[in-house]
Amino acid sequence: MKNFNTILGAFIILFTVACEGPEGPPGFDGLDGLDGLDGQDGIQGQVVEVDGVNFAYDVDGNIYSTIITYSDVTDFEVFEADAVLVYRFDGTVDLDDGSTADAWSQIPQSFFLPEGTIQYVAAHNFVDTEIFIDGNFDLSALDTNFTDNQSFRLVFVPSVFADSSKMDTSNISNVMSALGIKENQVRKLELN
Repeated sequence: MKNFNTILGAFIILFTVACEGPEGPPGFDGLDGLDGLDGQDGIQGQVVEVDGVNFAYDVDGNIYSTIITYSDVTDFEVFEADAVLVYRFDGTVDLDDGSTADAWSQIPQSFFLPEGTIQYVAAHNFVDTEIFIDGNFDLSALDTNFTDNQSFRLVFVPSVFADSSKMDTSNISNVMSALGIKENQVRKLELN
């Protein structure tokens, strides 16, 4: 009886596995594993450098501000859930090998001046980023080295990537490396 059950079980399994249903509709043609590598799928991060940024002073609020509208500096869609990191250009630094490198500081960024403290702060949505200079003293006479002809880098980090990544955002080089963006891929725009 055991042999009969074993043989019957084997035939049932063989019969079930060998069954085939009607063929389904054909699928869409792919790009042989290259889908998404062109950066058009919304998954790739982007870096935009905006030079020539000038701040306007609001007397009533004692604050400087400027707005960078994404449609003016990008040709891709920024989604509401995306992260936008903002870095301010601090100048160049001399390296040990005799070359120089650009220095970028993540916002918020504070400066301690003889008059008091100022801080660059940014707020963003999926349309624009507003950058403020706030302080604890009368900013009307703030040195133009802080308000005129500034350079910023906006790093657009897709929410899909940001949710799954634990990157160090304090250093723009680390962020660009994590996103796979090389220096020659940074989009540059002059506002002046």
